Amino acid sequence: MDKKSCNSVYAVLNCDDILHDILLRLPPSTVHKLILVSKRWLRVVSSSSFRRCYLRKWGQDFRLLGFFVCNFLYLGRPRDGYRRPNWEPALPFLSTCEEGDDFKLSGILKQLGYFIDCSNGIILSGRHPKTYFVYNTMTKKKYQLPEPQQFYKTLCMALIVEESFDDDLCYKVIRAKCECKLRERNTVSIETYSSKTGKWKQSTLMCSTSFALRPRTVGMVVGGVVHWFAMWGKIAVYDPRLGDRYIALVKLPSGTLSHEYEECVLGESSDGLLQYGQSSNLGLEIWVLEKESDNPSLYCNCTRLKYKWVQRWKLNFKVIWKKNPPLSTQSKEAQILSFLPRNSRTVFIRSGSSIFLCDLGNKMVEPVNYQGRGAAISWESSKVVPCFLPAWPVSSLSE
Repeated sequence: MDKKSCNSVYAVLNCDDILHDILLRLPPSTVHKLILVSKRWLRVVSSSSFRRCYLRKWGQDFRLLGFFVCNFLYLGRPRDGYRRPNWEPALPFLSTCEEGDDFKLSGILKQLGYFIDCSNGIILSGRHPKTYFVYNTMTKKKYQLPEPQQFYKTLCMALIVEESFDDDLCYKVIRAKCECKLRERNTVSIETYSSKTGKWKQSTLMCSTSFALRPRTVGMVVGGVVHWFAMWGKIAVYDPRLGDRYIALVKLPSGTLSHEYEECVLGESSDGLLQYGQSSNLGLEIWVLEKESDNPSLYCNCTRLKYKWVQRWKLNFKVIWKKNPPLSTQSKEAQILSFLPRNSRTVFIRSGSSIFLCDLGNKMVEPVNYQGRGAAISWESSKVVPCFLPAWPVSSLSE
C-alpha cells in the first residue's frame, strides 16, 4: 500500500462519523470488544448517539456473565436461624465466560454480602436489615446505601434500574414489609431509596382487598412497574411513577395453583409484557399477561384493571429429553430457573447440577458450561439467578 492510500485510510478511520457507521454494522457478540482498540474507539462505542443507533438496528441484547446463587436459609434469617459455614461463600457465583472469571477472581464478591437481585449489569446485595450495596459490573464501582430508617424482620425487595444514555447510574431500591401473621390487612409498608436523592423514603401502599406479600422474594420490574409474588395465588403490582401509593392484585392463571408446581418465576417478554413461568418434574408452562389497554394508569385502580393471561408454551420434560438424547441425565428432577431478558422463546432450566438453555419453539436444549461448585449447591433452598451485561460498554469518555 502506497503512502497516499495509507493517508486515505487513516483519514477515513479518523472521522468519527465514518467510524460510527462502520462499527454500527458489527454484531452484538463483538462490538463490546472494540473498546480495547483505543480510547477514541471506546469513546465512539460508548457514546449515547451510537448506543441509540445500535439498539435501533440490532435491538436489545445481553451477555451472560454467570449465575448468582442466593441461599434463602441465610438471607433475612433470624438471629437464631441457620448460620453460613465458613467454607461456603456468602455470594456464590457460577461463571460462564472469561469476564465472569475475572469478576469472580477480583475479590469484590467478598465485599458485597449476600446476593439479592441484579438488573442490566447492576447488582444489589447486602445483609438484612441494615447494610446494602449496589455494584456496577461495567464501571466496577461499588456504592453503599445509607442505613434504612425502618426495621423489617421479614421483607421482600425490588431493584429498579432506570434507562440512561449518559454515565449517571439511576436506580431505586424498594424494601417491602412482609407480615409474619397472615391476618386480614390491605396495606403494606415500604421504604424506597433513590440514587437521585441519596435517601430512603417511607410510605404505605393500599389495596382494595386484603393481601400479603410472599416473604424473601424479589420483584420483577417490567417497564418501571414492580411485580411481587403475593400469597393466595396472586401477584401484587406497584407502579412507583404514579405517586398514588396504590397496589393492585392480579390472580395467577387459572389452574396454576396446584401444589404440584414446585418452581415459579417472573420475567419480561420480547413484546414488553409480564411473563409467568412454572414447572414441576413433569414439565413447564409459560403465560403472558396481556392488558386490553396501554394506559399505565390502569394499575392505579384495581376495579378498572383489565387483563388476561395467555398461555404461550406448555412443554413436557420427557419430550425435551427424548428430543435431546445425548443430554438426557439420570436425574428425574428438572425445573425452570429463569427467563432471559425480554425473551419469549428461551428459558434456563436445570436438571441435577446441570443448567440448560431451552428453546421453547424447537424443544432443543443446550448445556450452559459454568465454573463453580454447582454440585455443592442446595438447590431446594437456593435461587439461581443469571446475571447479564448490556451489549454496549459505559465510559467516562462518552459524550
